Amino acid sequence: MTGCCEPAGQVPVIETARLLLRGYRLGDFPASAAMWGDPQVTRHIGGKPSSEADSWRNLMFHTGHWALLGFGFWALEEKATGSFVGEAGFADFKRDIRPSLQGVREIGWVLAPFAHGKGLATEAVRAAVDWGIRHFGPAPTACLISPDNTPSIRVAEKCGYRPAERTTYTGKPVTIFRRSLEAA
Repeated sequence: MTGCCEPAGQVPVIETARLLLRGYRLGDFPASAAMWGDPQVTRHIGGKPSSEADSWRNLMFHTGHWALLGFGFWALEEKATGSFVGEAGFADFKRDIRPSLQGVREIGWVLAPFAHGKGLATEAVRAAVDWGIRHFGPAPTACLISPDNTPSIRVAEKCGYRPAERTTYTGKPVTIFRRSLEAA
């Protein structure tokens, strides 16, 4: 997988009705670390809250994607309040998983608990998918979702992702959802 999309280090800003999808700022770290440290957030993503150090590495990981690959995750800012509400975007996670996702960009999203149930994840993922269609061409994308994570399954399906394979990752069952970006 090679860089394809934005000049190194430049993160495009996408505006939706209620959100700004933008690059991370150092000031996002406390809210991001609190989100990743919340058991409600992580119960379907790894199963345990992240430490502050793990949250810092996560923020650096997402920032590095834009710098090196020209795509990545955006910080999600609620326009009405200016609050950090989560993150969404594409990554190359280099997962050791079967079937392989080598060369397939993975989309992901996570929101702070106070932002759950408001349709913000769907709004952010739709914006990311639209950006992906313009920048990746017809390349397929995928996401991994725990079979127990009904809200994320609904978001994926609303955004054109369909269940493709059931497998395990880090010893836990997951479903790989796939989407062709050329699909409407």
